[in-house]
Amino acid sequence: MITILIAVAAFIGYIVAYNTYGRWLARKIFSLNTETATPSHTLADGKDFVATKPAVLFGHHFTSIAGTGPIVGPAIAVFWGWLPALLWVVFGSILIGAVHDFGSLVVSMRHQGHSIGDISGLLISRRTRLLFLTILFFTLTIIIAVFGLVIATIFSIYPESVLSVWTAMPLAVIVGVLIYRRKMALFFPSLMALVVLYLTVYLGVYFFPIDLNLPLFAGEGASFVQSLGSSVVLWTIFLLIYCFLASILPVWLLLQPRDYINSLQLYVALGVLAVGLFVAAPPLPFLFITIACGAVSGFHSLVSSGTSSKQIDKETDAQFIGYGSMLMESVLALIVILSCVAGVGMLVKANGVDLFGRDAYMHYYGMGWEKMGLSQTIGVFVEGGGNLIASLGLPRELAMGIIAVMVSCFAATTIDTSTRLQRYVIQEIGAAIHLKFLCNKYMATLAAVVCAGVLAFMPGPKGPGSGGLILWPLFGATNQLLAGLALMVVIFYLRWINKPIFFVVIPLIMMLVLPAWALLLQIRQFWDQQNYLLVGFSIFIQLLQVWMVIEAVMAWRSVHTRAAVAAIMDQPHTNLDGGRAC
Repeated sequence: MITILIAVAAFIGYIVAYNTYGRWLARKIFSLNTETATPSHTLADGKDFVATKPAVLFGHHFTSIAGTGPIVGPAIAVFWGWLPALLWVVFGSILIGAVHDFGSLVVSMRHQGHSIGDISGLLISRRTRLLFLTILFFTLTIIIAVFGLVIATIFSIYPESVLSVWTAMPLAVIVGVLIYRRKMALFFPSLMALVVLYLTVYLGVYFFPIDLNLPLFAGEGASFVQSLGSSVVLWTIFLLIYCFLASILPVWLLLQPRDYINSLQLYVALGVLAVGLFVAAPPLPFLFITIACGAVSGFHSLVSSGTSSKQIDKETDAQFIGYGSMLMESVLALIVILSCVAGVGMLVKANGVDLFGRDAYMHYYGMGWEKMGLSQTIGVFVEGGGNLIASLGLPRELAMGIIAVMVSCFAATTIDTSTRLQRYVIQEIGAAIHLKFLCNKYMATLAAVVCAGVLAFMPGPKGPGSGGLILWPLFGATNQLLAGLALMVVIFYLRWINKPIFFVVIPLIMMLVLPAWALLLQIRQFWDQQNYLLVGFSIFIQLLQVWMVIEAVMAWRSVHTRAAVAAIMDQPHTNLDGGRAC
């Protein structure tokens, strides 16, 4: 019963927050206006700047920001407790995460779709721009490299998810053509896509699981593929090729409709999970888990100011896209937490033995969070969520297949969006340092894919394809530092338009101080481990952040802020294909 009460209270809280705090931000703080032209109209090019229906853009934005963070996060640790996790997810998303996402989207939308890093140079100082873009490049390179490994590993663990994930790509092209070229209403393409996707889920589970670890690649003196790690390496290569295409093709043709299609099946999966939670009503044990990332994430500012700000149709859509998507991610994190601490106790099948209650929990958590690998962190949600859906009468293997596809799709929408974002960042770096060839979208995308590929295929702790894990320990603190820096840009913008900043000050301090403190603790840990590579990168990131804060303090009272912002409104936007701004 307590599980149902928690879910109901949280859902009501999200609805109230959206219609009170979110509306106050939209009307009183940002003064959103339907008559103000957005970049999707003033800079429309049919490629990156495309006016998009709110439902479609919401799907793209939500699936891009979510990734596997709010899925894997709740299942990582066993010591922090489910109550702190729930409180941080609910209140963190409402008061910090949604404000961060919403603010980043509005600031970018009102600065011709520039990224949050580029805008930092306009609002604070030119040096800040290059510093911020350097952090973004570093962060996105790690994300692309690691998420390639994550998706490849999920495909290896759950081959039944492969067919559905890859079918979504040609299906996205069809949906994009129907919506944008044939001007068809959303209902039929959406229904068709949903039916096809769930059909492929069924076929993947029962008839066509695609496993590249085949006998063809086994045996003495077998193949180059096996020597490189077989399916993980192959899937990573295929994913990087796909990411290149998703980055250079018009956003309406592949990236956006694919994210929209995935969002449809994700809504269904979340809805079924919620219903299953009420039907099963599993008891909530005192099982300690880590705090999920569905509260605040610096990566969201990249999506808000990278792709979404270039596609938003009307200013008033920003509340739905920016604030609403963050609350939806928090809903996902909430359901994941309840699935992991309550759903998994319903049944775990391990080595032919059925485990229940505490024994089921200990199967995943008994080893301690430090030893939990990706298969355990993904598996606990797949089994827990599968149990909830199976309580509605579906076969358990099909229910687990639905969850596995859901996880794979979330990861895939992050890696392709990240590649496009990295392309924008590299183009902006090219403009900042006057290297014209980097402003070309093909060269910038190639640089993004090659850098991530080099990192991914460096000798890593888990074999070929896991090179990104070398720097992954830095991602958590760096990502949250990025959230603090994005909030700093939002505060500078609010000051320029003479709006209150009190509601952002405490979140800003938290997201600057706490991640910096965590990074300092990590530096000591890396030093004790004699991991001097991570020590060096950690110090470098810490110094960049300190430098940016110093630049912000120096610029706070300077008239340069107003002059720079006013000047940019009269300048042409950076040509993303390599043009006059370069």
